[in-house]
Formats: sequence, structure tokens, C-alpha cells
Amino acid sequence: MPAKKLTDAEVHALLSKLPNWKVVNNKLHQEYACKDFIAAFGNMTRVALVAESMNHHPEWCNVWNKVVIDLTTHSVKGISDYDFVLAEKIENIFNPTPGVHPVKSK
Repeated sequence: MPAKKLTDAEVHALLSKLPNWKVVNNKLHQEYACKDFIAAFGNMTRVALVAESMNHHPEWCNVWNKVVIDLTTHSVKGISDYDFVLAEKIENIFNPTPGVHPVKSK
């Protein structure tokens, strides 16, 4: 199913579900500060696996414990429904639901 470009009104309505995200330079934008580099890189690795499974990849950078993420859909030249699906998954990785802990490998 192809991505659907969202109107400004649709973007603003969906942002209410992701209060930490905002629009910067016509892209969904978020910055995360993690405990340290290992935590930041670990979260980026989890996001990479999700993004690859969706075939929808973030623009991002990492410096020590900070991860900066921008989402846009190049095929529609703007923010799409795919960006919000990925943003929600990213938010769940960086800020898991209280009381639910990620599975730790042995």
C-alpha cells in the first residue's frame, strides 16, 4: 500500500498522539537523550530493525547519548501516514510504556 501524504490539519491532529514530536523543516522531528552511548546505539539498532521491516528509513544522527530523528516520505514529498506509524514505534522504543520492560537477552 503506497504512502499517503498528509495535510497540515491531519499532521497536527496526529501530533496530539505524539506530544514530544514536532514538525521542523517539513519533517517529523524528535530528539532523545539516553543514559549513555550504548543505550542510544541500542535503541537505534531496534529502530533500524523496525524501519527495515517497514522499508521506511529515518534520517538521523547520533552523538554520544543524543539521537536526533527526522521522518519524511520522499515518494510523496512530505509527511505521510508511514512517518506517524514509524514515529509511534520509535517512541515506544525510546520511551517504553511504564511497567513494561524490554526483554533482555541472556
